[in-house]
Amino acid sequence: MTLGFPLGLLALAAVPALVAAYFLRRRQPPRTVSALFLWRTPDQRAEAGPRLNRFSRESSLALEILAVCFAALFLSDVRCGSSAPKQHVVIVVDGSLSMNARVDGTSATERAKTAIARIARDENAGVLTLIETGVKPTLLAGPQLERDRALSALERWNPAQPAHDISPALTLARELSGSSEHRIFFLTDGPVSESVAIPPQFEGRSVGKQASNLAFLSAQRRDEAGYAQVTVRVGNFSDVPVTAEVRFTAVDDKPQKQDVKLPPSGTAVLRVGFKTTQHITVSLPDDALSEDGQLTLLPSPLADVTVSLLEGMDGAAQQALRRFLAVAPGVKVTVPSLLTFGPPGSTAGVQLGAKPPLKSFVGPFFAQKGNALLDDVQLGGVVWTAGENPPGRVLMSAGEVVLISEEDDGVVHLNLDVSRSNVQRTVAWPVLLSNVVRQARLSTPGFPRKHLMLGEDTPLVASPGSKWELEAPDGETRPVMGSGVLTLPPLSASGRWRLKKDGEIFDALVVLPLDPRESDLRSRGAWEVVPAQRQAFASFATSSPRPWWPLLVVLALVLLDFWLTAAPRRKEGKP
Repeated sequence: MTLGFPLGLLALAAVPALVAAYFLRRRQPPRTVSALFLWRTPDQRAEAGPRLNRFSRESSLALEILAVCFAALFLSDVRCGSSAPKQHVVIVVDGSLSMNARVDGTSATERAKTAIARIARDENAGVLTLIETGVKPTLLAGPQLERDRALSALERWNPAQPAHDISPALTLARELSGSSEHRIFFLTDGPVSESVAIPPQFEGRSVGKQASNLAFLSAQRRDEAGYAQVTVRVGNFSDVPVTAEVRFTAVDDKPQKQDVKLPPSGTAVLRVGFKTTQHITVSLPDDALSEDGQLTLLPSPLADVTVSLLEGMDGAAQQALRRFLAVAPGVKVTVPSLLTFGPPGSTAGVQLGAKPPLKSFVGPFFAQKGNALLDDVQLGGVVWTAGENPPGRVLMSAGEVVLISEEDDGVVHLNLDVSRSNVQRTVAWPVLLSNVVRQARLSTPGFPRKHLMLGEDTPLVASPGSKWELEAPDGETRPVMGSGVLTLPPLSASGRWRLKKDGEIFDALVVLPLDPRESDLRSRGAWEVVPAQRQAFASFATSSPRPWWPLLVVLALVLLDFWLTAAPRRKEGKP
């Protein structure tokens, strides 16, 4: 026999009161009269107060005690021959990076784990569903995982999400709770924005504390010819001025230190250089949130791009291209190559030239905004001579004439007669070709960027015919679906991620734990929201109905007690 709601046994407290009522009942002395008219004048006042009388009617008392016992069994949800239904409790926890802030010796993460264990115990939870908020809500445990296993899985939880909207996680919690009457618990480290609508069945509170903090706001590294230049921005999230020492450490070069003075809520930019090709670490003094004060920057050299020129191009076009390729960084002219230039109608990836009839344009030129090939290309004062319209999607035009187009397979057409134009003598020419080279560089397999901030999408290039996998900082791997130029969702944890090709490490990147909104701990602190409609015993409701047989027994005992107590009156009424 099991009990689904042990607190229902409190109903047994009615038994002592029932027994006391039997001993202290009011009793009138019998009075015999010979006729009804003699009943007019007797004093009908009862004796004041109850008296302790002799115990009587034992059968009636026993039946009523049994009725109370079976009523208590119904309230406690007794189950015979089967296990009591397990109470399902849904808890949502904030997955923000700021949950790791340590104040007064403990972090908000540790206080949240303690609070979750207490809620599971107080709510008599049999199964738990734990949901972490984030850019994408994550199930930490469940749905409806056994309580001990869910709490064990919670021990591995380490929040590292950027600032995000919590609404998707709250919606998921409502769907998994299975009932609008169940309370859902939400734990965070600070007040929730008033723009976020908390559903009425949610009970939320904060486990965070206010604190001051120093943090890195951004970090960049540029490598060229064995020399690394590092640029970081430091922020002071406090209301007093602070002087801090920033340390830069390279594996194969001398460490460097810089002192930075920051006004209240101020920032500062620091730059250092190292002669190194290894990783560089940057650190701030320990404070409330250590995660945003420790960075590891990987080498970020420009990938070499091999370029070749096909025969058949105009001499002026070849000369203009060679002048650019001779000074462009990270570019090598060789065969075979990643990027090829050739005349119209060739197999080149970039086709430069114009087919008659030719026509010159001074402007205005209409360019497609947001296209990477046209970034920072200024065409003021340019004379552009074009010919027959090339195929592909139009990127730039002058009236009805297409000047630049791009096909679906990535082939770029530059409808330009270099000998009759002055584009190659303006700043637009090297910028345009640099954009073409950059696009080719971004198409090489691996990570185009070596450093990402929390919440940023992950660009990745995966060549077809190979097995690509991502290895998380904790060693867990997951396959990369698709090939070509991909944009993956934000990675789930900060630290070093590795890209594997056919089981071997091919490339790596670092997700930097940087988010100015999460580093500002001054707004953290007390917050609480109480469910708008809290029903009695709602948190103890179960998914299966209570057994009704104890109520049937109670009804039978009450009827039997009525029959026993009515029997003496029936006998007295007989002639």
